[in-house]
Amino acid sequence: MTTEFSFKPIKRNLWTDFEELFGSNGACAGCWCMFWKLRGKAYEEARGYETRQMHKSIVDSGIPTGLLAYLHGEIVGWIAVEPRESYPRLAHSRFLKPVDDQPVWSITCFFVAKGFRRKGITVELLRAAVVHVKKQGGKIVEGYPVDAQKNMPAPDIYTGTASAFRQAGFQEVARLTPTRPIFRFIVD
Repeated sequence: MTTEFSFKPIKRNLWTDFEELFGSNGACAGCWCMFWKLRGKAYEEARGYETRQMHKSIVDSGIPTGLLAYLHGEIVGWIAVEPRESYPRLAHSRFLKPVDDQPVWSITCFFVAKGFRRKGITVELLRAAVVHVKKQGGKIVEGYPVDAQKNMPAPDIYTGTASAFRQAGFQEVARLTPTRPIFRFIVD
């Protein structure tokens, strides 16, 4: 893609852009990108306004929970990327167990504005996440995409697709289920 894209770590002053992108429903059924940060019942009980407020509190505290993508200055996408320990649900997943004891940064979620889907923005977000993690001193970036069938609805591929991860230079390192591989990028 071209330099028309810019990527910014989410900060307090960019929260309104995040809200604009996610809309009143919080991207997908009130998630507000908190699904991986809360387990089971806690997530179900909080979904909606409370998950929005939880995520906003994290951002307001100075923790960048991901990157926002802009195309010609317009907000068009999001990628959640933080150290794996920021996502308690991952720690309890039977299918996404740690590959080894190396510290990793996990990519858990994407959201691309409806009019901009299927244009390669996810691949650009992945590349930007690698640059971001490198700036933070991280050495391994990991993701948990689905091996997508054709024309899957966006809510079913919020963790990304295996093909997008491959295009961005990630390598498959494990697969505990047929449709949920673990991909990694080793930062130089």
